[in-house]
Amino acid sequence: MTGRFQVLCRPGTLRGRITLANVAFLAAGLAMAGVVSLVAMYMLLLGEIDDGLHASQSGLERTSLTADGLRRLCTMTGLVENSTENREAVRAFDQDLFVILDRHGRAVDACLGDAVPSTAERARLAAAVTDPKVLAASGDAATVSTDGDYYRVAVARLDDGSMVVKGVRLNGVRRAVFHLLLVEAVVGAVLLGLLAFGSLRAVRRRLRPLEDMVETASAIAEGELSRRVPPARKAGDEVVALSVALNTMLHQIEQALLTSEDAAGRLRQFVADASHELRTPLATVRGYLELYDKRMLDAAERDRALRRVSAEAERMSRLVDELLSLARLDHRPALRLRPVDLRQLVRDGVADLCAQQPQRPVLVECDAGEVVEVRGDEAKLRQVVGNLLGNVRIHTPADTPVTVEIRADAAGSAVLRVTDSGPGMREEDAARVFDRFFRADPDRSRATGGTGLGMSIVEAVVHAHDGSVDVDTAPGKGLTVRVVLPAQSRVPIGDKTHTLNAQPS
Repeated sequence: MTGRFQVLCRPGTLRGRITLANVAFLAAGLAMAGVVSLVAMYMLLLGEIDDGLHASQSGLERTSLTADGLRRLCTMTGLVENSTENREAVRAFDQDLFVILDRHGRAVDACLGDAVPSTAERARLAAAVTDPKVLAASGDAATVSTDGDYYRVAVARLDDGSMVVKGVRLNGVRRAVFHLLLVEAVVGAVLLGLLAFGSLRAVRRRLRPLEDMVETASAIAEGELSRRVPPARKAGDEVVALSVALNTMLHQIEQALLTSEDAAGRLRQFVADASHELRTPLATVRGYLELYDKRMLDAAERDRALRRVSAEAERMSRLVDELLSLARLDHRPALRLRPVDLRQLVRDGVADLCAQQPQRPVLVECDAGEVVEVRGDEAKLRQVVGNLLGNVRIHTPADTPVTVEIRADAAGSAVLRVTDSGPGMREEDAARVFDRFFRADPDRSRATGGTGLGMSIVEAVVHAHDGSVDVDTAPGKGLTVRVVLPAQSRVPIGDKTHTLNAQPS
């Protein structure tokens, strides 16, 4: 799990990219907020200092002080500063600096003595102000630096033309801003770390359904076709919709693969059965021809051999015709549709059955006063009726009764039901009755000439007409085949029930 977690958290993964994007956006936001707050704080403090400087500047300019007056004030200040008792107090309140300049901008001796250490600082401040006249004329404050120290200064002009440079130290302000920068950097780093951790956890939880999809896809690729994406929990609507769509697609793919495998299996079985069905008559024909060619048959045996060859050739011809018919039906050919009277088809089929087995009782039942028509291909539908009655003729005793019913149900469909009283079929045989080449009794079917394709053709033709066919049977209870076709119309005809019971001649 740890290795997988590390792999999924690499920057190249979706989780890593989302986390990096979140961290990058927050870092950009914190940087912008930090810059704005630092600049705003610096400008605010600078504005407060400028207000104090402008107040002092205005006060000096409104007074009638001159350079001599300020010199005497400086002398008095020096006396106070030289007092041992008052020196510490003076230093405590000595926050502002001022320098007296003559009218040419040169520093004068006033207040530049060695009475206190700050006089050297004042001298450096005087030297740092390069153009005091312009500054005095503008009335603005400016920032100057000397020996790594920063000051905010303003210049006031006195009545005698001399100037006073008033300065305030900025080192404390700069240190405060720098400390604030460090605090914001540390707090920002902590926030970015927390965001990266929280975002990674949240993205991992949200992307867990996608990881399940990857695992499911890998499992399916390895052969687990029934694998599905587990239901997404605590995921967004998009992820839930994606998982549902993926499960639907996987179900359809599985069904398509199973259908394809089933079709391939049926095709292999069909080819094998077709080869087997053709091998037997071909072997018979070849054997008789070899005997005939070697003159090993007398006159009577030659006639019997020729009859057998002719019968086997006819059987192969019928088999090939039925295979060709099934192949055409598999490709859904265009049918020659027209109104077809099912009752007439049943009459013709029953007549053929009675001609072949005169002793078989046949009962035909129709809806009272109506004939049921369907829109279909008459030749194909005749083949359906012929195959159903042919199965009765081949697979039941010759004296077994058979009932053929035609009616229209409540849904407007035509129903053809053929019921015999024969031996019936087992459930497992009934499930395969429409399979190609299936025979419940293969030996007897071959003896009677059956190919095992009759019911397959019935199913294919009925499906081509958008109908359905099913069987109902049990051992000893006979067999009922029910065919349902979309009805064309119902037209009044004669009586309800017709009994055709042909007796042996």
